[in-house]
Amino acid sequence: MSTSWAYIYGQPGADPVADRVVLDRAGQRTTLVPVPDESLAASIALELVEEGVGLIELCGGFPVPAVAQVIEAVGGRVPVGHVTFGAESVAGAAAYSAQFDPTSRG
Repeated sequence: MSTSWAYIYGQPGADPVADRVVLDRAGQRTTLVPVPDESLAASIALELVEEGVGLIELCGGFPVPAVAQVIEAVGGRVPVGHVTFGAESVAGAAAYSAQFDPTSRG
């Protein structure tokens, strides 16, 4: 039996199709999909479900509203996870995220 899952993450300037990476080994298919903007994650997730992905994991840097949009888009057809950070990692994750937030640049 083959299983398939996908991880969607933010990557400025990425092309979700051209920059996609697929690892297919020993009955496990893993698809890594970068999106230049989290608002695209819902439509990408829906495409992945239609291609047979059975589970979707979202980067912890995704804001909660974007996660909700993905969950709504897939309509319960597959589980959607959202990576979280332990309390000790929150400050570091916020600092990392700020690098990509145009409103935080001087």
